[in-house]
Amino acid sequence: MAKALRVDPRDGVATLLADASAGDVVNVGDTEIALAADIGRGHKVALAPIAAGDPVLKYGFPIGHATQAIMPGAHVHSHNLKTGLEGTLAYRFDPVDTASALRVSAATFQGYVRADGSVGTRNEIWILSTVGCVARTAEHIATKAAALIGDTVEGVHAFTHPHGCSQLGQDLEGTRTIMASLACHSNAGGVLIVGLGCEENQIKALLAAIPESRRAMIRTLTTQASGDEIAEGCALVAELAALAKAERQPVGLDKLVLGVKCGGSDGLSGLTANPLVGRMSDRVISAGGRVLVTEIPEIFGAEQMLMNRAVSEPVFERIVEVVNDFKRYFLHHGETVSENPSPGNVAGGITTLEEKSLGAVQKAGRAPVADVIDYGARIRMDGLTLLEAPGNDAVSSTALAAAGATAILFTTGRGTPLGFPVPTIKIASNTDLAMRKPGWIDFDAGAVLEDGFAATEDALLARITDIASGAETAAERNGEREIAIWKRGVTL
Repeated sequence: MAKALRVDPRDGVATLLADASAGDVVNVGDTEIALAADIGRGHKVALAPIAAGDPVLKYGFPIGHATQAIMPGAHVHSHNLKTGLEGTLAYRFDPVDTASALRVSAATFQGYVRADGSVGTRNEIWILSTVGCVARTAEHIATKAAALIGDTVEGVHAFTHPHGCSQLGQDLEGTRTIMASLACHSNAGGVLIVGLGCEENQIKALLAAIPESRRAMIRTLTTQASGDEIAEGCALVAELAALAKAERQPVGLDKLVLGVKCGGSDGLSGLTANPLVGRMSDRVISAGGRVLVTEIPEIFGAEQMLMNRAVSEPVFERIVEVVNDFKRYFLHHGETVSENPSPGNVAGGITTLEEKSLGAVQKAGRAPVADVIDYGARIRMDGLTLLEAPGNDAVSSTALAAAGATAILFTTGRGTPLGFPVPTIKIASNTDLAMRKPGWIDFDAGAVLEDGFAATEDALLARITDIASGAETAAERNGEREIAIWKRGVTL
């Protein structure tokens, strides 16, 4: 007998945990229901009659409205359910206290303690390019320098992008800010900034955006002024590597900064991987650590859940501002705020943005929202921080790293090989994906369906601390490391 999971007693739908055929009897808790159609894993089945126009509830909240009458046992998806999202909204602060529910953890990891008190999970040399013109130059320096310095540090990595020139105003400022924040990252024992010389994103202006206390571990190279930029770059990397020598030390979870992200979600993401990551968020925050959550367009429809957890009314108002500004950004470009989920999300069982968002916000756990920061900014407070960034996997993950995340928990139901500047831990929502793509996946959250959350939570925490202590992620083994910058302006 197939099984389906109803998240909340108020829900009118349940999610299939495996493919099932029309006529099959499905177990939903203490009840059974016969399917009226073939329904795939991660897709929804109606548990009771739903009238046309009525809201459809999942997670105890509306995920849209029925476009036609739906009978028990029917498949509930894009053919009979539509979004209820439109434009900007007025919100009311209705605070809830959830902090007392956090589970205290005494776990530790072996990290690199920096002079400013921050702790890195890696000790690497990062090469940042100011402009796309020197992207390949930065990569050549990284490859040659890594061979020259050996294991003095844990790696030499170039992070390049196509921007830095032909940009204006906020667009240029966004590029400069994200690069300056990456240059301050605690996983980088040293940073080489490689520029061309004539670009808009001048090295001098970029350095001015970096705290003076950090500049001792930064070197710069203007390639137009160099006779042999590759040789000079390698010499600068060797100089930084000698300064960056360090040993790992035992530290608590209070020194960990987690970024939480989902990509290629399916109908099980909100039932397994995302709530599991939410428990990791709570563990880190309860220990005094920091967690960053972002993907603002992918909280539309669930934003009130985060707003009600704001530690104060000013923080609530800042969340409202970020959410409505992002909605206006969509509307200004003639797009609807509900232009989501992706084709892969839909194939995996997610029907509306409300459904996707209600599953996605679970990565933030139950902790209060302590702060809200702009795109490109660095984290400044313990606890849970909301970061302004779009949902795009590469752009938002880069923003998480730049904000200070020393590891990213990346949940996925469909799979992706992408990796970013910091260890990116891929967590599969279903066991099938974990088994099919072991070269991509670091942890199988589908285990919660058999082993329960408590045991799986402990296993994931152990995996996270191992990786924070130096164990490679799948993306690191595969050489998957990249950045992407949110471009918002005209190109000259």
